[in-house]
This record gives sequence, structure tokens and C-alpha cells, in this order.
Amino acid sequence: MPANLTFDALKAAVAAGEIDTVATCIVDMQGRLMGKRFVAQHFIDGAHDETHCCNYLLATDMEMYTVPGYRSTSWEAGYGDYVMKPDLATLRRLPWAPGTAMVMCDVLDHHTHKPVPHSPRAILKRQVERARAMGFDAMMATELEFFLFDETFADLHDRGFPLPTPKARHNVDYSIWGTSADEPIMRDIRNGLWNAGIPIECSKGEADAGQEEVNAKYSDALDTSDMHAIIKLGVKQIALRHGASVTFMAKYDHRKAGSSSHVHQSLWQDGKPAFRDEADAHGMSALMKQYMAGQLAHAAELTYFLAPYVNSYKRFVVGMFAPTKAVWSRDNRTAGFRVCGENTKAVRVECRIGGADLNPYLACAALLAAGLAGIEGKMELEPEMTGDMYAADNVREIPNTLGAAAAALRGSAMLRAAFGDEVVDHYVHAAEWELHEQNRVVTDWERQRGFDRA
Repeated sequence: MPANLTFDALKAAVAAGEIDTVATCIVDMQGRLMGKRFVAQHFIDGAHDETHCCNYLLATDMEMYTVPGYRSTSWEAGYGDYVMKPDLATLRRLPWAPGTAMVMCDVLDHHTHKPVPHSPRAILKRQVERARAMGFDAMMATELEFFLFDETFADLHDRGFPLPTPKARHNVDYSIWGTSADEPIMRDIRNGLWNAGIPIECSKGEADAGQEEVNAKYSDALDTSDMHAIIKLGVKQIALRHGASVTFMAKYDHRKAGSSSHVHQSLWQDGKPAFRDEADAHGMSALMKQYMAGQLAHAAELTYFLAPYVNSYKRFVVGMFAPTKAVWSRDNRTAGFRVCGENTKAVRVECRIGGADLNPYLACAALLAAGLAGIEGKMELEPEMTGDMYAADNVREIPNTLGAAAAALRGSAMLRAAFGDEVVDHYVHAAEWELHEQNRVVTDWERQRGFDRA
């Protein structure tokens, strides 16, 4: 879907006094939008061509700490600049931010003006082009789950992030009444995103108190990832305007359901779904089966890009609708890979492994790379698993720790071929830093468990 503002329309809106600010945004390693807010006239006069940012933005952790050990940048190298190149096809109004438009930017090397290889948007664009070279358009959709809370972000921060109070007080999954407390915010989220040019389909209550899900229309992989990042920004900013807060953590409380980001995928060819075969018993083409076979074969290697933090692995709990087995099944929510739309033109594969904390560009790129490897290798799809996957023995497990996922990523010949050694090593280093920080910090759980018992 195109964004809702052309450059000429921006000029007219600025002249009319409707827009005075343009936010230029890159995507960092964590999937967050970083950049600058320009006076709109200055953006029109020159910044629409390019602007600059510090190259540490693709070498920091969640806390924006300048992590040592990256080859791409360091104190020794002086932390120079990257070029932020606005993609004017993504220019859009932000209705919830008065007088404001935004644009996504690609990250380019300051000296060569070539894409920075480990930039999330560049990683995905490279896999999209790989698919196009094979004759396919990669189509995807990401579902996003999150929790809504009564307290403000500032209040929770200032009190050391105690357990927050959900807007709803009980399980609200699909409940129209149960989500009533959330609806003033959710209505503004749906309408605000729609008016920003993001084709929101619906929202619904999810599987725990205060948990919500929002879904946007299926689109090409890059547009889907852009929409995902903007949805997260919009949800947070709209909640802030309501004096509320949200979290996209995979698991904010071990007693609560986790928040996922399922990724729906298919390939199209010549404007038509390439995963459909009416002659097949389940409507699945040979191409779809090869694509799924690639993802299953490389499931462990791509897990880091679906679950990038220590907390991500707290979500993989039996009986909480997050998968623990990297197997496929038809319309079965206990499997890591679920075939949806069986025997219809919408037949597709849904990867259920990812949490709401994933970076959509990296997740979509890794899934696409594995699927294309399956096609290139003409891989044969293993038999379908049926029944309760949680109880299944001797089947492929999803890595259950960040350390295991990082080790699988480090050794992935497939992802090294698809992304390049530099990119894989960059994100392995990010995973190892996350583990280093986990091992260094004393947690509340440790104090509660051992303070007077050790």
C-alpha cells in the first residue's frame, strides 16, 4: 500500500499551514524508529534529499549503550555518520501528532552512498530483490499483540517498573464487553493508523487481561515491515496521549500470556498467488511445500531474528499458545508453522514463533531467506504433525534460550550466504552482548529467592 502523502501534497500542506514538522526515521537494530524532526519547510528545501545520523544507531543495545566490539563502528573509529536517505514513497501524515508528517529512510554509507549491509531495511530489501530475481513477490503480514495499562510510561519508569495495572481486569480474548475499558484508546489507534495510510483491518482482545491485538492488511514484505514499525510507534504515542502505557515485551509477567507477532507469508508470481494448487489435497503448491521445508530445515538458525532478547524465550511456555516445536500443521495453533487458508487462494504459512519484540525487517528477511533456500534446494516437505505439539516427543524443538539461538545463528551457512558474514557476525555480537548483560545484572527474582535463604 502506498503512503498517503506525495511530495507535492506535502508542499501544499506546508504552504497551507497544515503541516509544520516532518519526522525522518531510520530503523535501528531493535526495530525502533530513530531520526530527526525537521521544520517542514527545511525538509522541502533540502533535507528530503538526504540528512545524516551517527553510525552508533546501528551498534547500540536496548538502553542505547555504545556496545564495544562491533566491527562497523567504535570509539577507535570515531563514531562517524551515516546518510539517512528519505524514501519519499513512505511519506505520510501522522494524524495523532498535530501538524506532523513522517518518512522512512534508508541508511547509506557516508562515503560510498551504498546501503549499510547490517541496516535492517537493507537486509530485507536484499532478500526481496533475491525473490524478485527468482520471479516472485514476497507478500507478508504481521500480527501485533501488546498490553494496555492504566499507569503512564513516566510513572512506571519513576517507580522502577513495578507490575502495572491492566486496563481490563480479566481475560478479554475476543470479548466485546471485556475490551470496553481499552476501546477509547483502541478506537483512536485504529482510526489514527488508518488515517496515516496504514490499512488496519481490525483489533481484538487477546488472551489475558488488558491484552490487545491489531492487524493490518497483507502487503509486500517491505511495506508490511514499515507498517509494523509505524504501528508500534503509533500505539505508544496514542497511549501516551491517553495517559496510559503499553508494552510489546514478549513476556512482561511470567503468570500472564506472552505477546506474539505471527508472520503470515506467501509468494506471488505475475500478480497471482504462487502457493495455490487446486489439484493438491490441501491446495498447497509444490513451491509452497519447498518454501516451508526451507523454513523448517533452518528454523533454529533464524530463531534469533524472531526472538532477539533473553525475555523473548520466557514466552515459549506449554499451554500458553506460544509454540515450542518447529513443525508444521494445518490450522493448529500448537505448531511453530501453521498452514492457514487451506484450499483457498489465500493459502499461506503462518510462522508463530516470533514475539511482539521482534524487529519486523529482520524477521521477514530471515524467514524469506530460509523459504527461498528451500525453493532453490527443491527441499521436500516433511510429513505434517497433528494433535498436541506440546506433547510431541522426538521432534524439532525451537531453541529455548537466547544462547542456543545465537549459536545456531553463528553456524548458519544459509544465513551467511543470504546476508553475508558481516551481517551475521554483527547480530551474533548483539545477542552475545544481551547475554553478557543478563549474566551481569542481579534480578528481583534472585533477591526474592535467595536474600534470607542462601
